[in-house]
Parts: sequence; C-alpha cells; structure tokens
Amino acid sequence: MRLLVVFCHPNEDSFGAEIFRTAMTSLAEAGHELRGRDLYRDNFDPVMSPEERLDYLGSAQKLMERNALYVDDIRWMEGLVVIYPTWYYGMPAMLKGWLDCVWLPEVTFSVSEEKGARARFLLWDLKLFVGITTSGSPWWWLKLIGDPGRRVWTRGLFHPFLTRTKTIWMQLYDMNQRSDAECAAFLGKVDRKLRSLKGSDI
Repeated sequence: MRLLVVFCHPNEDSFGAEIFRTAMTSLAEAGHELRGRDLYRDNFDPVMSPEERLDYLGSAQKLMERNALYVDDIRWMEGLVVIYPTWYYGMPAMLKGWLDCVWLPEVTFSVSEEKGARARFLLWDLKLFVGITTSGSPWWWLKLIGDPGRRVWTRGLFHPFLTRTKTIWMQLYDMNQRSDAECAAFLGKVDRKLRSLKGSDI
C-alpha cells in the first residue's frame, strides 16, 4: 500500500522522533511503499498569505503550486499515518498549517454550493488512517473534556470514511511521568501494530 507518514515535532531527539523512525522501519518491513514527511526538517511553511486566503475558495491554485510536493503526496497516498505531540488538546501549529495549506478545495474536498450542506469529500479511496500521539494529560481528563485532538481526525476529518477506511489511534498519556521502560513498551506496541498492517488485510 502507498502510505504517507507525516511527522511534526521541532526536536530531532524527541520521543516523537523515535516513534517516527520506528514507524518508517516497521511499515517498510511490512512491505508498504512509503513517503515520509518531517515537517520541521522540511522547513514547511504553514502560513497562508492574505493573497492566498483570498484565492482559497475561488481558486486555490496558488497554494497548490506553492505546496505542489505535498499536494502530490495527498493524491498519491492510499493511507495516511500522522505522528505528533498533543499540545493544548490538539496538534502543533505546523501540522494544522499543513492541513490548511495542503488539504485544499479540489484536493481533499469540494466546497458545498448549498447552504446547510457539508463539503463533498474527495478521499473516498483512502484505505487506512493511523494517528499516533503523546500527551501530558491523563486519559481520564481527555475523555472528560471530549478528547478534542482525537475527534478532529477520527470525527471531523475521517468520519465520512469510517465504514470503508481502517482507522487506528494510538496515544501515550501521562507522557511527562512515563519511565524509560514504559516509553519502550509503547514503541514496541507501535512496532507490532504497524507490522501487522498488511495491504491485503485492509
């Protein structure tokens, strides 16, 4: 399967970077064709200019041209893996900027022409979504407030695909209090889960 793996963390020596390296190795050895994007090391520009925003709904061509590499990723992928830390209940600003500047009209969705109708999604052939994140908060607190970070991906972005897209969410809670052994155990869990994802089973 053609899998796009998107990683977002400013520090190359972070635990998140270890997860990214583990994921790339595990998925490659499971036989998938991969594209790995490390947004910070790519110096991805997440800022939409005033001019680009004016063009966003009428003609997003300028944004498509500026981010042609990343738009091509979206059109190429059969599955998406995102790896990032949860900060203030959501994704880092750079990853949100990747969504804003790359998940464009006529790339991932078409704008509705009727009031009250939702956008028409264009990723109907997506076979797999995997979200992997860490958070300082305990699991019970995130559940109490509605688990906003997880819901953005699994409800907001991928809810239309849940009947046809295999969806996996892996999160290490209480990150600031975890021992080295617990972090290693989570890495092992990630490795085993990703190695189990064979294209014929999805």
